Amino acid sequence: MSTYLPTLKQLQYLVALRDHGHFGRAAEACFVTQSTLSAGLRELESLIGVTLVERTRRVVRFTPLGERIAAKAQNILREAEELGEMARAAGKPLAGELRMGVIPTIAPFLLPTLLPRLRKEWPDLKLYLREETSQAACDSLHRGTLDCVLLALPFGCGEVEEADLFDDGLFVAFPPGEAPAGQVRPGEIDQRRLLLLEDGHCLKDHALAACNRPELRAEATMLGTSVHTLVQMVDNGLGLTIVPEMAVTAGILEGTGVIARPLAAEHASRRIALIWRKGSPRRKEFRMLAEALKAAA
Repeated sequence: MSTYLPTLKQLQYLVALRDHGHFGRAAEACFVTQSTLSAGLRELESLIGVTLVERTRRVVRFTPLGERIAAKAQNILREAEELGEMARAAGKPLAGELRMGVIPTIAPFLLPTLLPRLRKEWPDLKLYLREETSQAACDSLHRGTLDCVLLALPFGCGEVEEADLFDDGLFVAFPPGEAPAGQVRPGEIDQRRLLLLEDGHCLKDHALAACNRPELRAEATMLGTSVHTLVQMVDNGLGLTIVPEMAVTAGILEGTGVIARPLAAEHASRRIALIWRKGSPRRKEFRMLAEALKAAA
């Protein structure tokens, strides 16, 4: 075996530069100085005898070979990390560090209830949370920067395993004085006044799928960056929106004149689940975590 092999640290620098596209931000992500990161990458290029990155004052550009090597390096880093995960999984379950992604349409409504119970049940668990949109969280999961994700399904997230927690119903939120007496059918929604989240939030796709009206995607006004923002817009009479039941239960409408009614449709709910990379050595731990989350919710 050749003794001139790249180190994991060098591969980490390469992947960080590819992810951030900037030497300073990549160095910050690796907790090293920019000069240390740059020197490590030059050593890597010298070691394998090829140029991986074209450096200019304004831009960092990977060569085609550099892109392929960075992709391979990402897989190697993930495999190396799973070696440590195997050792942790063989020891005390749900102890040590765990990095969980949570999407913004779940985090503020569910975590205040879940976290105290998790701390009580698993005092040795160091849970680090990262709030990201659905696609960004899935990307982070497959890059290895997250261990698991609290996600709303259905959503295409690649090769993952999942544990269902519960179904979360969808409600139509109306401005003060406009709400009907009972449930709302999709055909009763005025597409010209419908406010939805920006692209990247799976709640938008779940809402449109539940309504099963193709014209809504074209005509709905997608302005909101969060469910809270949408509710405030509705409260000011700018339109109506669709909110998850967990948000209503958590009191998102308190202090407003907004009234929410259940959406009466065949698929008027989203499935809340914990997902992780397929084949992860910590799958038993994640299933234990899912059971704890389900009980707390």
